[in-house]
Amino acid sequence: MNPPTGPAPSRSSNGKRDRIAEPWGARTPYGKGGHWPHRVDMYLADGLGPESVDRWVQSASVLHSNGDGLDIAVKDGRIIGVRGRVNDRVNHGRVDTKDLFGWQANASADRLTAPLIRRNGRLVETDWDTAMNAVVRHSRELLDTSGPSAFGFYTSGQLFLEEYYTLGVIAHGAIGTNHVDGNTRLCTATAAEALKESFGCDGQPGSYTDVDHADVIALFGHNVAETQSVLWMRMLDRLAGDDPPAIVCVDPRSTPVAQRATVHLAPLPGTNLALMNGLLHEIVRNGWVDDGYVEQHAVGFDELRKRVAEFPPERVADICGVRAEDIRAAARLLGTAQRLMSTVLQGFYQAHQATAAAVQVNNIHIVRGMLGRPGCGILQMNGQPTAENTRECGADGDLAGFRNWSNDAHIAELAELWNLDTTQIPHYAPPTHAMQMFRYAEQGTLRLLWISATNPAVSLPELRRIRSILRQDRLFVVVQDIFRTETAELADVVLPAAAWAEKTGTFTNADRTVHLSEKAVDPPGHARSDLEIFLDYARRMKFEDRDGNPLPPWTDAESAFEAWKRCSAGRPCDYTGLSYDKLRGSGGIQWPCNAENPDGTERLYADGRFWADPDYCEAYGKDLITGAPLEPTEYRAMNPFGKAILKAAEHIPVHEPPSPEYPFVLTTGRTLYHFHTRTKTARAPQLQAAAPEVWVELSEGDAARLLIAEGDVVEIGTPRGSVTAKARIGGIRDGVVFLPFHYGYWDADGTDHTRAANELTITDWDPVSKQPVYKTAAAKLTRVRSGNAPAAAPTTAASAPVADDVDATTGGPAARATEQIPTERP
Repeated sequence: MNPPTGPAPSRSSNGKRDRIAEPWGARTPYGKGGHWPHRVDMYLADGLGPESVDRWVQSASVLHSNGDGLDIAVKDGRIIGVRGRVNDRVNHGRVDTKDLFGWQANASADRLTAPLIRRNGRLVETDWDTAMNAVVRHSRELLDTSGPSAFGFYTSGQLFLEEYYTLGVIAHGAIGTNHVDGNTRLCTATAAEALKESFGCDGQPGSYTDVDHADVIALFGHNVAETQSVLWMRMLDRLAGDDPPAIVCVDPRSTPVAQRATVHLAPLPGTNLALMNGLLHEIVRNGWVDDGYVEQHAVGFDELRKRVAEFPPERVADICGVRAEDIRAAARLLGTAQRLMSTVLQGFYQAHQATAAAVQVNNIHIVRGMLGRPGCGILQMNGQPTAENTRECGADGDLAGFRNWSNDAHIAELAELWNLDTTQIPHYAPPTHAMQMFRYAEQGTLRLLWISATNPAVSLPELRRIRSILRQDRLFVVVQDIFRTETAELADVVLPAAAWAEKTGTFTNADRTVHLSEKAVDPPGHARSDLEIFLDYARRMKFEDRDGNPLPPWTDAESAFEAWKRCSAGRPCDYTGLSYDKLRGSGGIQWPCNAENPDGTERLYADGRFWADPDYCEAYGKDLITGAPLEPTEYRAMNPFGKAILKAAEHIPVHEPPSPEYPFVLTTGRTLYHFHTRTKTARAPQLQAAAPEVWVELSEGDAARLLIAEGDVVEIGTPRGSVTAKARIGGIRDGVVFLPFHYGYWDADGTDHTRAANELTITDWDPVSKQPVYKTAAAKLTRVRSGNAPAAAPTTAASAPVADDVDATTGGPAARATEQIPTERP
């Protein structure tokens, strides 16, 4: 049995495990092809036991995209804890550390409980009628004078399916604007685009159960240990059992995944595509291609073979800064695996040539015939809990039901569903992506921006610019949220929303598993669910279909879900076999779920048939270098029979390479204990104590060269700004520095904007997916002064120190603080 990862577990006085110091919990080993054992995780506040719980309410996790089933503990009308659902197909009872403690944010004293409106430059409390009347008055004026294109809606990856679909109908249908996107553009747009490019449609081919069967698991830019920790628990348990899988890890940092990897490739950020071309070069050269599968089920192999022939390991080693022998070793594992599972996330999605690199992961599976069988799956992962629903429902730059904006028949289907004229639904161009929406607002053509459940004043690139856009007098900003975020502070109207556990709805995780989340407690004060807010707006605006009926016609979550089922019928994301009653008590059900698949569908493309038929596909694809869309006639000529598509691309240099003035590559990312911009996790004492403040991570070699010691205060600068933070000397490759992006300003004093990583990032995006590039800014480091203590960065995962004077067992100052924190109950 392999030793456990991370530091030795700390113990509380009652002997229970401390899930801050030991975030992945105890091992439950199992072998290849076996059943992942159950392990129920639970945390109850105030020293309470299960006997204290009045009732348990069904839900699922909302602080990552894994979709772990859990129950909410309620006592005297308030949440007192959570436990994992033992029968859930995703987690078998386990709960991520963020979810064990993060629910405490719901009861924070600074929750928004009443609407706010800007008066004389200040936000003041008001009533719902006053706030909504201001929004409606402005909306009607804009519709009359500027038309639908003056409206933009920027939403989240944390609402429910029913709320996204309602928003999509209002924005695309009732108003008729093309400017609808979500912050999923920042984390999962490339996942969707890569799937469309390879398979003609969104939809994850694989299943989490592929972990149980794979003999090789490859993780491309995916620090699963911190972003989807329960999925990592599953992988750890396979590694601890008989016949463990080999692990291939691509990441410039020494993450827990890298530490357990058979082969760890740490390419220079911005070179992922070259690396992937090199791996495919070796797979093709060595004859590890399933020629029969490719001939029968794919198009484009000749082009791919010619392109990757240009990337032998020696050339790739020079571009990426990795050893040629390591490239060959990784390619051998990928090329000879009997059952290969691959996952992809932000290390690829937020990097240079994002879609082109992610598509090459799909290419490996296609040329090897590794699709549709147990252990043979791709998961182009999501970053947020309901990111999949934004894509399905048309709330993030797609159209509802994975319909194709450039297919007139698909637009006619939507028009029939919504009882509108086809001309009312914009389809003259792709739905507008977030970065372009903010550009339109900057230019003054977008005049009303409605932001729901997200915080672009911290999460978007080049924050100085974003703040200036949101502050414009000509832009009317509506913010719908549960706290006064940095973005809310810049709004004209703020609408208090109900949080998870305070409303009912469904959401879908990264492997297409649908869960029902029931309302457990009432929202505070006058807060309302996002669905109620959207429907109230529609009624006040008197939106109607062509027969004069209210649009949308539904009135509550369940009726919205039933309407969504009609929209999804016959499409890849078919929900027609689901209902609230069927989801109650279930362990989650994967779409498509319909008459042909009444129990859901574990894996896609098992029969070698894809959703790529020209009349059915969601997209016709784009040029992987320029992003130029293919015309329908081009797609039909290339892929008349709807096969999988092998697409090749040349590596090109990054747009902002290191220079003598800015010699480092800055990369940003997540840490285990926080989510998004910390609006929830920083209000959970255990999570905030585990990672209380921003740090900058650099390598031992770079630290020695610059005379920087662990805990020294340094300034990280780019052409756009600077951040000041303590140094963590960690396991990152030379020439690269890392900043966690979670730390904004809502809990900081003053207006000194030198804390958020996105003060530094560049306004640049992938030409295909339009996902912002957060991984390749050119940066410099300057030592400011000596530190009096180590950086307060977690020591349990990728930010673990290498310095001898930082105790990796106790965790330095941050983890020592957790010794007084209540720990989980068994």
